[in-house]
Amino acid sequence: MNDLDYKLTLRCLFETWQSTQELCETLTENEWKTATACPGWSVQDNLSHIIGTEKALGGLGGTEHKATDLQHVKNPIGEMNEHEVDARRNLPGAQVLKEFKEIVALRKSFFDSAPESYFTNESMTPIGNAPMAVFLSIRAMDSWVHEQDIRRAINKPGTQGSLCAELSVDRLCRTLPMVVGKRAKAPEGSVSAVKITGPVQRNIVIAVKDGRAAVLEASDIAPIVEIEFDSNVFIELATGRATSDQLREKIKIVGDVALGERVVDALNMMI
Repeated sequence: MNDLDYKLTLRCLFETWQSTQELCETLTENEWKTATACPGWSVQDNLSHIIGTEKALGGLGGTEHKATDLQHVKNPIGEMNEHEVDARRNLPGAQVLKEFKEIVALRKSFFDSAPESYFTNESMTPIGNAPMAVFLSIRAMDSWVHEQDIRRAINKPGTQGSLCAELSVDRLCRTLPMVVGKRAKAPEGSVSAVKITGPVQRNIVIAVKDGRAAVLEASDIAPIVEIEFDSNVFIELATGRATSDQLREKIKIVGDVALGERVVDALNMMI
């Protein structure tokens, strides 16, 4: 999916916010407090994170609260996230949902009225200077990933094949050449294949040439390893929500099994 197509990205973002809201409207207080695979965060904490981030990006102010337990924090962005999450941790879930609805309405109104130049101009993003449209693509992926965190924790699956699911899979697939070439150290001249079977389907062929790995449109060279899993497994691995050992029964590796296992072991690219 083209992350410069900001209109499609906004559709993904808005649809994800709506499906998250509809899901959260069904939750009991026990479900709000259920732990998720996002380290240290409950269902409620995942929604609090989205609220805090969107308030910051919209210039709508942030909390002055300081979290004291930062054991899961890896970087300054993570610390800021934890302050926002912890500030809402003792609130009822319904109150956090009310704030989510308010911030989503404000952000949607802003995006709907913003000129095209807002989306095409460059700004600072987690991947360096890039058009705001790219940053929104990252935000859409982040929102959808946290929606999936919530759904897995309370066993209420949904939106696994949505537009935002496709956007998220495509963004994370961009890391595959680095994983195959640099992390897993696929040999020079080799070709590796990754097949994602659905709900989002992708077939990715990666070749190593002159010490660099890159995606090929097609290849006449037989792959030395073929790795197969569904898009839900890929998302869990690529976002660090589960290890390859935990999901090994859902992963098929044919050919150079040792290389394939190095690839799936190294898929986590989330900061």
